[in-house]
Amino acid sequence: MSLPVDVVVMAAGKGTRMKSQRPKVLHRLGGRALAQHVIDCAAGLSARSVVVITGHGAERVEAGLTAPAATALRFVRQEPQLGTGHAVQQAVPVLADDGVVLVLNGDVPLIEPDTLRELIAACAGQHLALLSVDTGEDASGYGRIVRAADAGRSVRAIVEHKDANAEQRRLTEWYSGVMAAPAALLKPLLARLTNDNSQGEYYLTDVVKHAVAEGREVRAIVTGDAVQVAGVNSPQQLAELERAYQRRLANRFMADGVRLADPARFDVRGELVCGQDVEIDVNTVFEGRVELGDGVRIGANCVIANARIGAGAVIHPFTHIDGEAAGVRVGPGALVGPFARLRPGADLGAEVHIGNFVEVKNSTLAAGAKANHLAYLGDATVGERVNYGAGSITANYDGANKHRTVIEADVHVGSNCVLVAPVTIGAGGTVGAGSTITKSTEPGALAVARGRQASIAGWARPKKAPKAS
Repeated sequence: MSLPVDVVVMAAGKGTRMKSQRPKVLHRLGGRALAQHVIDCAAGLSARSVVVITGHGAERVEAGLTAPAATALRFVRQEPQLGTGHAVQQAVPVLADDGVVLVLNGDVPLIEPDTLRELIAACAGQHLALLSVDTGEDASGYGRIVRAADAGRSVRAIVEHKDANAEQRRLTEWYSGVMAAPAALLKPLLARLTNDNSQGEYYLTDVVKHAVAEGREVRAIVTGDAVQVAGVNSPQQLAELERAYQRRLANRFMADGVRLADPARFDVRGELVCGQDVEIDVNTVFEGRVELGDGVRIGANCVIANARIGAGAVIHPFTHIDGEAAGVRVGPGALVGPFARLRPGADLGAEVHIGNFVEVKNSTLAAGAKANHLAYLGDATVGERVNYGAGSITANYDGANKHRTVIEADVHVGSNCVLVAPVTIGAGGTVGAGSTITKSTEPGALAVARGRQASIAGWARPKKAPKAS
């Protein structure tokens, strides 16, 4: 269809059952706000614009949502909140007459672009089209879709459960809350809404009644996937949709060849990009943007955020990688962990080894460098094939400023050393165990800086005084 699409997202509700000070549509699923999922889905339709209707916590909602590229994002406010029809009426002044309006809900995050494309096609630029659900199960509590008995099976009405007769309550097809209509049709239908009902609200579903009264065809496409139209009204429902979302992602990754030890224990809270033959063990969490190269193996219980991990690298269990804005890079064939921590600016070259209880921050390690045990490298430049001993640290902070340590190629740093920045350890040099190095060293030199050992023969260790009886 050639008509432009304008998406209206209803996001004005308070969400009382969430029992939270946060507006409902800003609660997060898969690392993104519920309403952000809906906006991003609209962008996948190449929508001309997205109009978000805010109300409760409007300022927070408007600040918490972002526009995808090439999609205009606008906000209108519904104050006070007088029903779903009243909400969409607030968007009318900013909707052009030449497009199709697609109405979505900000607390229904898992709707799929393909489903919406089918709905827009059913609209065909001239009809009111509804998205309905039919799983063949009891639809108690939902508004039933009542269709004509003729071959066209057009929609005649939406009947709320409390108003349905016995025959209508046996219907299993129900309205999802999603609709599409040409703006030129929808606007006059919205203008006819009244609040002559027990709630004193303007119901969006009444546009069906008015369209049918005008002799217009109302269409409905049916999905059997209730998850796509499931809303979030409570923490329990949010948790259920989180698992449904993660399982959907897990299935997609496995279909692309990623091996997941257990798809039920896998969480992506951002964007994950995987090469071929990637293996991911249980209880892994990916946040921000993470790229895994071919043949990468991720051990159990790792948390990885904003990182690029090169082909063949192994991240052993219980490793925490968080690149934040600066990012983390792990080179091909590197080994990291278990129980390692890579912080922003960590840049590991090929075949680098970072072992248990080693922390790296804002440091570059060239190919083949190793820090295998209980060490800290902060604000450091480490050359090729360096061996960095257990218990050693770079003292990079003087209480006011950060300073850099340079460890050139082929250096051996013994255990329990302190390298006080700014300092350079020359290529091929050795730092003796237990040394505190405050001055730069020449290439190939042995640097030892520690107190002379003293041994006192026959020394008696102090003893505790006996307890009084």
